[in-house]
Amino acid sequence: MDIQLKRGLLDVCVLAAIKNKDSYGYQIIKDMKPYITLSESTLYTILKRLEAADMLTVRSTEHDGRLRKYYRITDAGLKRIEMFKAEWTEILAIYQFVAKEDQQHE
Repeated sequence: MDIQLKRGLLDVCVLAAIKNKDSYGYQIIKDMKPYITLSESTLYTILKRLEAADMLTVRSTEHDGRLRKYYRITDAGLKRIEMFKAEWTEILAIYQFVAKEDQQHE
């Protein structure tokens, strides 16, 4: 898959994982696991990028004697999810066109 396309898809997946409740790294990975496998290093790179883009905020809370970072989606992050949903119609149309070409050759 094209790296830029995959990067954008992963960003939206992480935003969707924290859409309904604040979460932390390990929990985000766990929540996404049924759908996509994501390494910790990849996740934290995405989280930093989303924070820099003001799509999420971070707060630290002590948990079992250690600091745990919790991530919360912002309005900009919610808008990004909505934009993705709107763009998805176009992506599906492109896929259907490409798949149609394959079916004609069978």
